[in-house]
Amino acid sequence: MGKKLYVGNLPWSADGAALEHIFAQSGKVESAKVITDRDTGRSKGFGFVEMSTDAEAEDAISKFNGADYEGRPMTVNIAKPMVPRDNAARAPRY
Repeated sequence: MGKKLYVGNLPWSADGAALEHIFAQSGKVESAKVITDRDTGRSKGFGFVEMSTDAEAEDAISKFNGADYEGRPMTVNIAKPMVPRDNAARAPRY
């Protein structure tokens, strides 16, 4: 089982295919996704990449954390598990 990586500080032009291409330099990429705003479809500036092995994930972190991507230093680290949000506190969407 590989590791899921958080990739932040991405330029707006980044997409899943670009992330997959970049991270393939460290090994086999199981999945790559840039998170987008559900209303506008625009990138939120971060995404997730899942590498096949833990060793490949560690190599990707050492290679790409702080690396320049279109003038922006990427943030790459192990993704933390998603914490459920309290939906009752959200304002209704109209």
